[in-house]
Amino acid sequence: MPKRNTKQRRQIIATMVQEQGEVSVEILSTLFETSEVTIRKDLTALEESGFLLRRYGGAIKIPKEMIEDQAENLSKQKIAIAHAATKQIKEHNRIIIDTGSTTGALVKVLNQTGLVIMTNSLALANELTVLECEPTVLMTGGTWDTRSESFQGKVAEQVLRSYNFDQLFIGADGVDLSQGTTTFNELIGLSQVMAEVSREVIVLIESQKIGRKMPNIELEWQKIDKLITDEEISPEVVQQITQQGVEVIIAKYE
Repeated sequence: MPKRNTKQRRQIIATMVQEQGEVSVEILSTLFETSEVTIRKDLTALEESGFLLRRYGGAIKIPKEMIEDQAENLSKQKIAIAHAATKQIKEHNRIIIDTGSTTGALVKVLNQTGLVIMTNSLALANELTVLECEPTVLMTGGTWDTRSESFQGKVAEQVLRSYNFDQLFIGADGVDLSQGTTTFNELIGLSQVMAEVSREVIVLIESQKIGRKMPNIELEWQKIDKLITDEEISPEVVQQITQQGVEVIIAKYE
């Protein structure tokens, strides 16, 4: 296999674990023509980011039962964050809702009238069209990305630049406390344009993802106005984020 940089190598390893269920340090070291020490560092970083579980001599895919055990708690977090987010929206606002499960929870609790909502997600668009508050729904169009299940690319960016919005609601795969939101997906261009055309950028993210450093910086702190998370966040982390000039809103469980 041709030489890969750290980001590319870790992306491939994460994909291999998902497809094969298990990988070994020895095989990965041979495959990437690098030391076992380097591979162990890769596996540690991927485990911290929630992509796999370390095991002696390698790593395995996160067991289904572990994901199911976390589902109820995650659902409670997302619902709390969604309710806190909807309190930030005024009637007749023009907003963007990016694709994602946490932003999807926001769609379920919207009740403001006169909203104009742009999204790049077909699933969210379908949900928006049946809301009782009857928002005007806009789609970015563009190139369909199967991994993120959303529209991406230059066409979507051009459509966004034809409008201006009051708020952007966007999720994240992780947060680098020194830099901003992070993602495993390399398609970050549309997210950045969404932020550019919005007067206020609001990140919705569960506290357990804060501190995860994915390979790609999606939005730097100076582009973010508010971050809404759940009450499991520590005071120390809140302080670190507010020092970046970002308001932290803690969603309380109902």
